[in-house]
Amino acid sequence: MRIAGVMSGTSLDGIDVAIVEVRGRSVETIGFTSTTYSPAVRAAILAVSNTATTTAAISRLNFQLGELYARAVASATKRFGPVELVGCHGQTIYHEGRANTMQIGEAAVIAERCGVPVVSNFRVRDIAAGGQGAPLVPFVDYLLFRHPRRTRIALNIGGIGNITVIPAGGAPEDVVAFDTGPGNMVIDALAREYSNGKLSCDRGGKIAAQGSVDSALLDDLLRDPYYRRKHPKSAGREQYGAEFIARLKSSGLPLRDLITTATVLTAATLAMGVGPFLSGPTDLIASGGGVHNPQIMAHLAGFLPDVSISTSTDHGINADAKEAVAFAVLAHETWRRKPSNLPSATGAKHAVVLGTITP
Repeated sequence: MRIAGVMSGTSLDGIDVAIVEVRGRSVETIGFTSTTYSPAVRAAILAVSNTATTTAAISRLNFQLGELYARAVASATKRFGPVELVGCHGQTIYHEGRANTMQIGEAAVIAERCGVPVVSNFRVRDIAAGGQGAPLVPFVDYLLFRHPRRTRIALNIGGIGNITVIPAGGAPEDVVAFDTGPGNMVIDALAREYSNGKLSCDRGGKIAAQGSVDSALLDDLLRDPYYRRKHPKSAGREQYGAEFIARLKSSGLPLRDLITTATVLTAATLAMGVGPFLSGPTDLIASGGGVHNPQIMAHLAGFLPDVSISTSTDHGINADAKEAVAFAVLAHETWRRKPSNLPSATGAKHAVVLGTITP
């Protein structure tokens, strides 16, 4: 079955579409496209994310994003051929694990424009079953990366950092996964301010390379109890959005030094998450936009000197496309009425079929 997986994450950089062929447990990526959000759309999403806003603004943006997702899918299928199903994560505007979550991007609009069924709203059923509603990608990480003799840790550095620990020869119920803390989100926000809006990220880690780490601020940030809380746990813009940026700026440090310090914070919290699971032969397989930041990757290697670090691209899955691929695979499971959350990762009471199907 050919499926389009659509992902737009907390980094708000745009819409990723992966065209995937699923045959049983075999997953082949046919093609991948990425469409950047316009400044106006990005501002509109931020305006309704984790903030007081009007229901009218959310409703309008819900339909607008549906149109944008549909265009992104149409662009991908024009290039790589038609699909039979779309799996769309949607844009998260609020997430409170075990309590509630909201992703927008109207599935009915996508189905109408693309002429194929759409699976959406993946997170709510896991929350209804007592889970965090995140992370959901570990189900796919297990399918793609498990190994009979080596522990595999899939690490995603998107807006938020998260890991999936797949023990050597382990079963799905042995998988552990959780959000480690900030990924690119804080760095991106500071880079935009540093450049007066000209940059959307610290491309190539160039700004961080010129700054200095403020050890006192870093130590203070690392004292956050979240980093030592037992999993399952999840994080988002609620923890690392505007209020967190304001806290950093209140230190009075130059923005360049804040970017450098935030970069080390990302690497340090990723390493803190990985550390307890390092026993025996272990491979760390990284994906997400953060793999293109050499400063993050260098600091991560420094914190984990004895770990083999590669990217998912090295294992046949484009590092930028992995999450979009994941939601294509999750949509396939939903279409087959098969459960695809991992209770060991989300904390749900039992496995459930995720998402809503819009015919």
